[in-house]
Amino acid sequence: TLFCYGCCELRKVFGFDDALDVWGVHGMGGFVGSILLGAIADGSDCAVAADAPAYCVNAGTITRSGEQFGKQIVATVFCAVYSFVVTYVLLRLINLVIPIKPQLEGALDLQEHGETAYNHTPTKAYIPEGKEETKPPSAEVNV
Repeated sequence: TLFCYGCCELRKVFGFDDALDVWGVHGMGGFVGSILLGAIADGSDCAVAADAPAYCVNAGTITRSGEQFGKQIVATVFCAVYSFVVTYVLLRLINLVIPIKPQLEGALDLQEHGETAYNHTPTKAYIPEGKEETKPPSAEVNV
């Protein structure tokens, strides 16, 4: 939880926009969780399901070890790089047909979703180049 919160705050420091903090919560939370699987999985006494003690959570599956931890790091980094490359290529292709850059000014969470993800810290409003900063639209949504 603290790691994901820290990633959400770090994203704001660097000025990146992320709709509803998906990168900080899901992306980085999943990244760390996948790596830690190799470190906090059941011990080697749980390797064989038939002989496993009752306290084993997932007997007969992966077990905690340095080797498994290394495999988790390699697999997680590969998946992150693959996801980045495929997403980049797809966004470039989509941008040829429909502009991805927002047309409106203000906080993107409020513009695109009608809500803000976290109200306890300030967000960076999107301001197109050559325009002056304006106040973001009201948080109230009329239904």
